[in-house]
Amino acid sequence: MSSLIDQDIAHIRRVMPLSLSGDFGGAILPASYWRKRLHRLLDTGHVNKGQLADIDSLLIQIDLHELNAASAAAANAKHAIGKAAGR
Repeated sequence: MSSLIDQDIAHIRRVMPLSLSGDFGGAILPASYWRKRLHRLLDTGHVNKGQLADIDSLLIQIDLHELNAASAAAANAKHAIGKAAGR
């Protein structure tokens, strides 16, 4: 079981950043998808300390991605409002 969890963590570590950055249309798979996958691993009850640290690190990456996306959206909205007001 531990080997399967290691493989899943390695896969997520490889593809999640690419999926979240996506293309011009946005993320290929949303942060909620990746968060659910990681929580499913935690829910197995077979996660060792090293795997727990890896999963935690990936969850933090998701949080940072969402914060950056929210900041960018707020900056774009502020810019659009300023443009509309003629500033």
